[in-house]
Amino acid sequence: MTTHLTRPATGADKPGPAAPGRLRNLTRILVETPEAGIIAACVVVFVSIAANASTYASVGNLQVMGRDLAQVGILAIGESLVILTGGIDLSVGALAGLAGILAAWFNVSAGMPAPLAILLTLLICAVIGWWHGMMVTKLNVPPFVITLVTYTVSIGAALAITGGSPINGIDPLFSNLSAYYVDQVPVPALFFVGAAVIAWFVLERTYVGRQVYAVGGNKEAARLVGIPVARRITATYVASSCLAGVVGILVIGRMNVADPSVGGSGWELTAIAAAVVGGVSLFGGEGRIIGIAAGAILLEFISNGLLALKVSAYDQEMVQGAVLGVAILLDRLRARRFTRVRS
Repeated sequence: MTTHLTRPATGADKPGPAAPGRLRNLTRILVETPEAGIIAACVVVFVSIAANASTYASVGNLQVMGRDLAQVGILAIGESLVILTGGIDLSVGALAGLAGILAAWFNVSAGMPAPLAILLTLLICAVIGWWHGMMVTKLNVPPFVITLVTYTVSIGAALAITGGSPINGIDPLFSNLSAYYVDQVPVPALFFVGAAVIAWFVLERTYVGRQVYAVGGNKEAARLVGIPVARRITATYVASSCLAGVVGILVIGRMNVADPSVGGSGWELTAIAAAVVGGVSLFGGEGRIIGIAAGAILLEFISNGLLALKVSAYDQEMVQGAVLGVAILLDRLRARRFTRVRS
């Protein structure tokens, strides 16, 4: 007589929804941490373009991307701080252009030393940011309106100061800030990293940062628990304007001339796109610096990659607009799904 022994069924033998469960977990991770998807997209885009353009991953081109990233990334960080409170700053591009003109004019026409010209320019930018905050918090002027006014005034002021002509003969300190390297890393890229680290520390490791998120999530609730809503909003506009000033100073150093047409380059739209692509909600209260930085990096990878692939400049604008549109769509879908997951 033959006896057949059977092994008791274990969890590994039992059919179960393991694969669907893993898929749900992955979906939850991507919904709750959109930064992971953006970082993955950066890797995919870089590898894909590098495989089709031989010069894309060269040291020289990476250094160029580092300088470009400093301009877009620093503006995006400042813009994101404002968006986190539920506002918007349409003036950052034009203000960066005006800051470059002011710094050059103070240095060349007024004869100020470069450090003093830079300090005074940043002080003026801070006052402009304070003005935005006061108008939004005290007079309830929509952020879109007051920053659009500054955008228009800044472009006009840059042209009025220069008479439409570039300012030449600026101090070598300006070009040194943009031309120097630290172990082959452009100094402007280090400015971007520094701004990102400081913003990350403030937002995620300080009480003030948590208050900024609270203000963006629900202003009335934040006010009722004692958070100084007006001060927090004003501080984000000041930071945004100062960072725009830093970008303007870096730009004239890179060009070695202050060009009044720079402010109309549409940088504010690129900054908003980088923020939204990085997971910042246009309704405020959601977004992390790591995602914002990754969003700026992704846009730079795409922009430079299109050049490396010899794509028309007109098509590049269309691609940038399409990326922004997709990012906004994904932001709304993510927010809707996140609401379902939490419930």
